[in-house]
Amino acid sequence: MTVRVAPLFTDEQTQELFEANLPLSGVLAVRIELGFQSGVPVELKRARFQVRDGTNREWKLLSTKKAVSRIMKANGVFLYNPHSRKQFEKDFGLYALDLKTPLDSTQSKRHGFLFFQTPDKRPVDTNQKLTLVIDKLPQRATVALN
Repeated sequence: MTVRVAPLFTDEQTQELFEANLPLSGVLAVRIELGFQSGVPVELKRARFQVRDGTNREWKLLSTKKAVSRIMKANGVFLYNPHSRKQFEKDFGLYALDLKTPLDSTQSKRHGFLFFQTPDKRPVDTNQKLTLVIDKLPQRATVALN
């Protein structure tokens, strides 16, 4: 199995893709591509994805629904059309990495985003050392994000 990652640190990148400023909201979007190279299916729902900063604090992995809530709260959006929010959650969720379906030979690559919240809910600081750690796969993976 191969793992490739690309974090979105800039306001412009996230604004263009998600139509929201994720770093200002304290949310880091990490694009992950998983490559399947084995004959044995890999269960992704058991995998544990963590981001750790230079002081070894763990950043919380957010579901798309919680990421949307965090973005709206950070931007002071408290009054909204419920249909618009559901549509935003649906559109936002289309970018998420599917962790429910096992990775097997029918799909050799899978990609999507995972969303992580800063430990103190402050804006993402691009100058700190961040590391993605993936456990409970056939082999532990550790990747520096910056």
